[in-house]
Amino acid sequence: MVTESNGCDTLVAMGKVHDILEQRGRQGALQGDFDRTVVEAASQYLSDEENSIGFLYSGWCQAALPHRRLSNEAGWQIESERMALVVEPGMRPTSTGRPEPVGVPYGSRARLIMIYLQTEAIRTQSREILLGRSLRGWLSKMNIPVGGKSLKDVRDQCDRISRCRLSLTIRHGSRIGLTNQNIVDTAMFLDRDETGQESFFAETAKLSEGFYNQLKKHPVPLQDAAIRAIANNSMALDVYAWLAYRLHSLDKPRPVSWIALKAQFGTGYNRMDHFRNNFRPILALALAVYPDARVEEAENTSGLILYPSRPPVPTRLICAVHRRAP
Repeated sequence: MVTESNGCDTLVAMGKVHDILEQRGRQGALQGDFDRTVVEAASQYLSDEENSIGFLYSGWCQAALPHRRLSNEAGWQIESERMALVVEPGMRPTSTGRPEPVGVPYGSRARLIMIYLQTEAIRTQSREILLGRSLRGWLSKMNIPVGGKSLKDVRDQCDRISRCRLSLTIRHGSRIGLTNQNIVDTAMFLDRDETGQESFFAETAKLSEGFYNQLKKHPVPLQDAAIRAIANNSMALDVYAWLAYRLHSLDKPRPVSWIALKAQFGTGYNRMDHFRNNFRPILALALAVYPDARVEEAENTSGLILYPSRPPVPTRLICAVHRRAP
């Protein structure tokens, strides 16, 4: 496991785990000095031959949802270098005549649902998204079982996503832009179908026009293989999406301080040393599914250094998606 003293060595070693996997296989890599979780994720990623891709709005790559459940009435705020995200919980009616808050979306399930919604919108070039069996099938492809407690969790996150409201504050030098919007205009689920049995989801959801327009202007391609390998780790999903957005746009090395990293990824940590110790293995996990990413820890341990890197999805695959779009 990564510790305070060997975090830099671990990031340097990340460039080697993919080579060892290709030369000696999974068992050979497990015999090396690598964290088992990192080896498993890298092995799963490298062995995936599907080459399918997803998309995420660039704003979500810079500021994401909470990792753990908050109280239902609590809002959520998170900041990155260029933007701040505020998520307000939605309300639903009750039999008492007083609406109750449903809470903001959180965790890995909410992130996977958001990736599905945005991927389908880009693929079909439409605000109307098929749900039901389509969403069930995609989650199964991500190795997420959709039944029992897992089904209940997915339905809960869909309810939260359907009702919440976003405020995005974006900074461009001295100028500040503010956008308020919902994610979807229509409900994503039904309580019962025509026979009175529990229903999984409604047939379609419709992204709000504002959210859809922002997504079309600024989509960030992600590899399904990478998402699948880290699907149960919400922070690793956030770090992977951030690297996918950030690295290929650089024209020179860029330092990022631990203070900035903690503001973006470590809202739940009170102490900086606790955040650093927990962030390093998460970063290693994200790098395991992004072999072309070039990231180092600064020698003075002030933070990370990001280097210009190839994007995780080749341009030819992105063009293929757009050619297939109706």
